[in-house]
Amino acid sequence: MAVSIRLRRIGKNPKGKPYFRVSVMDERKGRDARALEEVGFYNPLTGESKLKKDKIDAWIKKGAQPSVTVKSLIKKIS
Repeated sequence: MAVSIRLRRIGKNPKGKPYFRVSVMDERKGRDARALEEVGFYNPLTGESKLKKDKIDAWIKKGAQPSVTVKSLIKKIS
């Protein structure tokens, strides 16, 4: 099973307030599918993000690939 760490939108749609959870998901599933694990959140309006770095590192060691956006969020907290 191919696993990725990516954003999952939970905020209001379409003009509302976007808000995302950083989730570990099967790559074959859609954006709003059930996640394997939630490892943080991201609010693009305020730039606020809280990531569980230890859990993200554990998933990367297991072979999960972070998306481009999640990579940039990880760089910001490091």
